[in-house]
Amino acid sequence: MTRTLGAWACLAACVLSVVGCRSDEADSPWPALPENGDAVDTGALAPCSHAVQAVASCGELSRFNLSSCDRATLANAPTEGVYILKNRALSSASSTGGVLYASAMKLSGGSEPSIIAGGPSRVDSRGADTFYLSRETRLANGDMAVTSYAGCQLSSSQQLTGCYVVCRNGEVRTRGTFEALHATRREGEQEAEGIQLVSESFVSLGVPVDIYVAKGHAYVVSVDMHARTGGLTVFDVRDPAKPVFQSRVTLPGDSYWNGVWSKGDALYVASATRGVLVFDIIDPGQPFFLKSLPEAPIDVHTVFVEGDRLYAMSPSPQSETLLFDIAQPLEPVLLTRFSAEDGQTGYPHDAFAYQGRLYVNHWNLGYLVVDVSNPSRFKQVGKYQYKNQTSHASAVGTLAGRTIAFEGGESYDAHLRVLDVTDPDKVVKIGEFQLRSQSSIHNMVLVGTRLYVAWYHEGVRVLDVSEPSQPRQLAYFNTFRETDFERGYSFYEGALGMRVPGDGYVYVVDSSRGLLIFREP
Repeated sequence: MTRTLGAWACLAACVLSVVGCRSDEADSPWPALPENGDAVDTGALAPCSHAVQAVASCGELSRFNLSSCDRATLANAPTEGVYILKNRALSSASSTGGVLYASAMKLSGGSEPSIIAGGPSRVDSRGADTFYLSRETRLANGDMAVTSYAGCQLSSSQQLTGCYVVCRNGEVRTRGTFEALHATRREGEQEAEGIQLVSESFVSLGVPVDIYVAKGHAYVVSVDMHARTGGLTVFDVRDPAKPVFQSRVTLPGDSYWNGVWSKGDALYVASATRGVLVFDIIDPGQPFFLKSLPEAPIDVHTVFVEGDRLYAMSPSPQSETLLFDIAQPLEPVLLTRFSAEDGQTGYPHDAFAYQGRLYVNHWNLGYLVVDVSNPSRFKQVGKYQYKNQTSHASAVGTLAGRTIAFEGGESYDAHLRVLDVTDPDKVVKIGEFQLRSQSSIHNMVLVGTRLYVAWYHEGVRVLDVSEPSQPRQLAYFNTFRETDFERGYSFYEGALGMRVPGDGYVYVVDSSRGLLIFREP
């Protein structure tokens, strides 16, 4: 890749980029790359449809028009396995445009029901020319929701296309086409290369999503899912090859815990019900609950600690980032509450603090750069946006004398972007790294010139980013296996949380397998 960008090339990059191009982008030693966005709509995924109105009930197989499909190919449709669904929803009942989103299904060849739309199917009809799954769900408000998928044709042994509909009380709510891709390993890959698994410990609470390692203990937080209650699970990992279970912690009516961090004798947990939960871990194996912050309960999704600062990212009710002084770790003091300039879009999902700035993953609003040098007054100083953005996580550091941010989204087509954020008013995309469109990034950790990524279905990925514009894979471990406990319920499965504390090991949580500990490559 050339390091120079002429005037015509810069103009071309400007036309394609959402963030534009400025004449002084040459301050970066790397050329600005064009930005095409994520979840690019390429049209209908199958030649079929579901009628808006018809005699048959919404979601029934007879209401799907499959006349243009090659239904004979369905005789070879898969009978079991986990599949990632690329759904293209029509934006309205009469629209021809589409919006892409991802989900999953698990086909059962035995006595267990297949899984569709996050739960067991009510109807599972598959035969020589038929592929039809339907699920009914009674919602909390009493409404009846029906989700149905009808196969159209088989493109290959790994790819099925068709149509789907979501109904509410007998009326069409959403409809469109879908593509199902088998959740297998990437072609040519084995279970692992360049990284060694040393231990595996199942987590029984909910679905494990994040981890922090401190005082020789691993603190794993889980969220409610599949009728299982989330909470906190603690392992003694002083011998990483032989973790020892220590305790489980849950609180009545409060068990969707999505993030965790520690400082000193304090453990901070992000709670969707009460905000930041503060635990005393003087006895590291037996966390003792002290309090929740702030005083009025809010939804906190993630937490981040830098020095004497604790940042808490809150999606609701105000869509804000909170700053606490934790000079006394067990007694956090609220200093500031910050909301993005455009508070009507997105929400702060995660953030990374580095050298007086906070880099906020604000979902579809974009990747925000906030000056936090003054703890009483935050100021947004930059932003990077792209089409269909779902800014989810990032890691920031200094490479080649520049401040570099690695940003990842959480949707179909989402991948790793490398941004030069040295001048926050002129953020430049200088590189990217993508695996498969049907996989997504969850978390990442930057250690020197190595970027460790928890990449959902793609497992653990270790990248050499010494040349930031050209990330290069050094090692991988495929944590996802179709036969694991409760796979196939969601697009968001596989490797989620990750820490690299500097003790020679990489700590990862997988949504099904629990705590996985690897030797650093």
